Amino acid sequence: MARELYPLLMFLSLVPLLASGVPISFSLAAIAIVFSYFLWGPGALNILVSATWGTMNNFVIIAVPLFIFMAYVLQKTNIVEDLYDTFYKWSGGVCGGLAIATILVGTVLGAVSGVVAAGVIGLGLIGLPQMLKHKYNRRVALGSVLGGGTLGQLIPPSTNMVLYGAVTGVSIGGLFAGGISAGLLLASLYIAYILVRGFIDPAFTPSLPPEERATWKEKIVSSKNVFLPLLLIIIVLGAILNGMASPTEAAAFGAAGALLIGLLNRRLTWGIVASSCRETLSVTAMVGWMMIGASAFGSVFAGLGGNAMVANLAMNMPGGENMVFLVSAVFVFFLGMFLEPGAVIFLAVPIIAPILANLGFDPLWVGLAFNVLLQSAYLSPPFGFSLFYLKGCTPVDTDIVEIYKASIPFLVLQAVCILLIFLFPEIVMWLPRYLFG
Repeated sequence: MARELYPLLMFLSLVPLLASGVPISFSLAAIAIVFSYFLWGPGALNILVSATWGTMNNFVIIAVPLFIFMAYVLQKTNIVEDLYDTFYKWSGGVCGGLAIATILVGTVLGAVSGVVAAGVIGLGLIGLPQMLKHKYNRRVALGSVLGGGTLGQLIPPSTNMVLYGAVTGVSIGGLFAGGISAGLLLASLYIAYILVRGFIDPAFTPSLPPEERATWKEKIVSSKNVFLPLLLIIIVLGAILNGMASPTEAAAFGAAGALLIGLLNRRLTWGIVASSCRETLSVTAMVGWMMIGASAFGSVFAGLGGNAMVANLAMNMPGGENMVFLVSAVFVFFLGMFLEPGAVIFLAVPIIAPILANLGFDPLWVGLAFNVLLQSAYLSPPFGFSLFYLKGCTPVDTDIVEIYKASIPFLVLQAVCILLIFLFPEIVMWLPRYLFG
């Protein structure tokens, strides 16, 4: 077999392994071991050792378990319920108010956690029953939970952004700063869609009846639920964006802050701490193995000339650099339909990001655009993670096909968001440039 076909064969080898249920991390590592051993001999297995050591020795990655732990503690101490109660009372009198409250809670949750499972499941258990009770269109109710619950992967602190920065060397502080604008833009598009649908057909997303609306006193009293989470957001993100702390240091403070909020609310127990630690360890182990497998796969792929082959194809593609970006975006979105977003970062970004940088695209802007794409991977059928998170907490009469259909308008809005970011880069770049020059 011609040597230039080996990189393609590596990717094709992933299909049967993933189809048979082998985890992506072990699939990547197995392919790297097999190709390196049979092409270069036993000595090439040092690649796997180097990949493992590189992952273990990456200080930035320590932020991932800390942010995950912070998210689990906040979720288990019922912060989701508190936030929803506040936004529910303030927006209930508007057509689509409950769906808007769901998006707003997802936005705040994204800024204090960044764990999609916590956002989707929390909103699915709390917000979805309220919307269905008040006769909301089922698809917009399901879609608003999907859209709001996944905002945590775009609005910082985002674990995807930490991983992206660790893989590419792009400033995580810059990604966080741009992610604020990108996340708020996407949340605004969601809210605008809900308001327009409600304006066209009030029965589509009815407002609460007058007798169920909160009084001004109830609204003001409920606002105290937002104070501590917002304070934690300001401190964690402010420390990173002002350069007072690295993402890892800020994540450690955020984890401690989540514990403190739980104590102040008198909801923190040893059981919550223990279960949060166990679930954090589980997710972190998955991410670590994925990094090891992807690093080994990428090293062998590059050693076989795969990166050079992809770069040559991109440079000779008709349509110029914009066509290269479009094809790259479609490729990342396609991978996201079948793989966990973290796997897409480790697998595709090391190949694509340098090519786009060589074509003149700002690496930070590329990172922000790709993180919007990665966020959409959670919603994209057939295997978007959020679709199955939501299926697990919906009424038994909710079919997975109905959830697939509910995700489509929100995927279209994400495509609009990416188009706006492409046409007007300053939407996401103004804050990083203001803060970091």
